[in-house]
Amino acid sequence: MEISERIQSIRKKLGLSRRAFGEKLGVSESVIVNIEYDRLAKPEQKEPLYKLICREFNINEDYLRTGKGEMFIELPEEDETAALVYELLGPEKNELFDMILEVIRTYKELSPGSQKVIREFCKKYIENIRKKGD
Repeated sequence: MEISERIQSIRKKLGLSRRAFGEKLGVSESVIVNIEYDRLAKPEQKEPLYKLICREFNINEDYLRTGKGEMFIELPEEDETAALVYELLGPEKNELFDMILEVIRTYKELSPGSQKVIREFCKKYIENIRKKGD
């Protein structure tokens, strides 16, 4: 399998159309068509896209280039959670994402006792919200 075929395979595994795949990479659908059909002749056109695909979709670069290894890089749970939150909020909401990240970082710096108090507070807060919704 050629690299162009692996890119198509990655896109399909992610369940993305060529247009959606391109949008996530900041390129047009026609660029994706050209890379999937290996129509980009110059390495200086391909290399930045290969790097971007790996970074944007957590793709194992060795897999992309050679077909060896796993397709995806396994992320620690914290990184995966952060990526999901970022995707949910969208890039235009970076300020809110950064605020949430800072709250989490600050929480992790607290003593176990302080973390427990905050968890209990959050549970009670959610419980009160649910009571009001009934």
